[in-house]
Amino acid sequence: MSTDILNRLSRTIAERKSATSGNSYVASLFGKGEDAILKKIGEEATEVLLAAKSGNGANLVYETADLWFHCMVLLAQHDLQAADVLDELARREGMSGLEEKARRGGK
Repeated sequence: MSTDILNRLSRTIAERKSATSGNSYVASLFGKGEDAILKKIGEEATEVLLAAKSGNGANLVYETADLWFHCMVLLAQHDLQAADVLDELARREGMSGLEEKARRGGK
């Protein structure tokens, strides 16, 4: 899988932070503030769970894309981007989940 789409999407989302709310869904989310973004992530996470329970793989992929997108909006709210998450995943590669959790102090 290419990370190009994540990089392009991150740039577009970052650009929308300063756009007029009426011109962009993402700009409207930024305009409503972080609580609106967090609420949307909660809604999308619930939809992912329901899609998984339904057994419909195509719907699960669709809903996961929505969740990832809204997580990217939240990252941009904090001046972060998908590359930061990918870097963290790369740091964890080859490390057991138990080891990674222990390094975080069991959080």
